[in-house]
Amino acid sequence: MARSVMQKAASLRENVETWRGIETRARDLAELLEMAIEEDEASLGESASQDLSAMAAEFEKLEFRLQLSGEYDRRNAILAIHAGAGGTESQDWAEMLLRMYLRWAETKGYATQVLDSSPGEEAGVKSVTVDMKGSYAYGFLNGERGVHRLVRISPFDSAHARHTSFAKVEVMPEVDSHAEVEINPDDLRIDVFRAGGHGGQNVQKNSTAIRITHLPSGIVASCQNERSQHRNRESAMKVLESRLLEVELERQEEEKARLKGEHVEMGWGNQIRSYVLQPYRMVKDHRTEYETSDTTAVLDGDIDGLVEAFLQSRVGEE
Repeated sequence: MARSVMQKAASLRENVETWRGIETRARDLAELLEMAIEEDEASLGESASQDLSAMAAEFEKLEFRLQLSGEYDRRNAILAIHAGAGGTESQDWAEMLLRMYLRWAETKGYATQVLDSSPGEEAGVKSVTVDMKGSYAYGFLNGERGVHRLVRISPFDSAHARHTSFAKVEVMPEVDSHAEVEINPDDLRIDVFRAGGHGGQNVQKNSTAIRITHLPSGIVASCQNERSQHRNRESAMKVLESRLLEVELERQEEEKARLKGEHVEMGWGNQIRSYVLQPYRMVKDHRTEYETSDTTAVLDGDIDGLVEAFLQSRVGEE
């Protein structure tokens, strides 16, 4: 708890110092401009103009960061992707989304680790859980929660028919301390099993994979990526804590929506975004109406436009 308070205090101190720095630079720049006008010195004016452009760009970034002012926005994130119905098609789509988010994380300088993965029968993944470590990871990714829809000519269909596939994305804030989420050890069922895979030399002979079930909620968290049972258990507990925290956040979100007379539905019937590769190319977010025809860039991890459009759409919300 003390560590969490200290981190929050350090974050607030950093924000205050950043804005005070901008204020000081603006004051110095105003004085420089006054001097340039009084002395009719063109070189001073050019220098001030360059400083002003740089400061304006920095101010714009800081202003955007104000949209990431939620209680958990600065935290690391745990991202989970689940393939929808449709077998190989949806499993391949889930893996495409995994690749997209991993590439996006790389451009942000985030550290990523696959905690758990269930491979598809022929291709792709049935589900995958990734730990993303980096400043504002949860704040940026929170808007990715929901169902993502893909329309394309199937590479697995010999008739080259057009297929629609679905995958669901979950985003959870990493829990800072055990005090945030109270878990009674008696409420847990812990199963140990051998790490799975497609076979071959990488399949472990020992039972090191861990599956933890929270009996009151039915929430399950598993990890099989590490060779150590102890480390797999730690990772699974971290995922479980984050899932329980996210459940509470969703409950609060639904309550706020109910009070506002809104309806929130994150089920399979409500996709937040469509990725159309055939008969035309378009990625469209159905919440913000933001769209782009550069599907290749988006699937290669360039999702900043989509992420920022969603964050800007929330400005003014309580």
